[in-house]
Amino acid sequence: MHQTVFTGAATAIITPMKNGTVDFDKFAEVLEFQIASGIDAVVVCGTTGESSTLTDEEHRALIEFCVKKANHRIPIIAGTGSNDTAYAVDLSKFACDVGADALLQVTPYYNKTTQKGLIKHFFAVADAVDKPIILYNVPSRTGININPETYAELCKHERIVAAKEAGGNLSAVAQTRALCGDNLDLYSGNDDQIIPIMSLGGKGVISVLSNLLPKETHDICADYLAGNVKKASDAQIKYIPLINALFSEVNPIPVKAAMNILGFCGEEIRLPLCEISDANKAKLIAEMKNAGLNF
Repeated sequence: MHQTVFTGAATAIITPMKNGTVDFDKFAEVLEFQIASGIDAVVVCGTTGESSTLTDEEHRALIEFCVKKANHRIPIIAGTGSNDTAYAVDLSKFACDVGADALLQVTPYYNKTTQKGLIKHFFAVADAVDKPIILYNVPSRTGININPETYAELCKHERIVAAKEAGGNLSAVAQTRALCGDNLDLYSGNDDQIIPIMSLGGKGVISVLSNLLPKETHDICADYLAGNVKKASDAQIKYIPLINALFSEVNPIPVKAAMNILGFCGEEIRLPLCEISDANKAKLIAEMKNAGLNF
């Protein structure tokens, strides 16, 4: 039977850092803020969590810490994808062993693969674990796209239940829905496309915006699902300028700066990413104020 991991908004949570190491105390504070604000799920060690520069030890420690801290209050989705299938399998097994509720699997980056290779890669992970898998399609970062026809093959596996779509192509999303139907849940991977993707049958969003505005992002999804389409759409449009500011530079540079401005953590980010420019920081501050954030 098809398993839905969550409905609504999941936060792609940041990884606070201090003096070159993961700041677990601040991470706990951010996680508690998310849960208290009514977020529907959290993704740990995703792109926004700087997974690409976490050591293997840090990656595992963060997943385990997040699962224990959440303590079954919300679903915890562990980012365990890799361009090395064997490593993705190993890390995914670990996440399942420590109690993650689901796994987020990004497409293989840099070495890439064919569509046939994508199927073999994701099936290898799915065959090795006992938790549901959300695929993550973000071609702007990985250089590879999951085609709708490939989704149709992938969702035949009982543990591949959803996809985070950050390709930006709504026509492809519609085609995927047509081919997969209810066998594959879809989540927007772009904060500016929550309503468009939900209008095509999407279940919600895996969000960067919700680091700052968890309740408001949850409400956009909840209102839409409750039939309050105009209210949800108006909120989506209201936050577009802030969303644009949060993506004025490579994610998670701006959101790290924003969370620092709000007092949640330091602005420290790992190279090759670096601090936000003064001009973009000024724009970010202005849009945070326009969105009603107090700091």
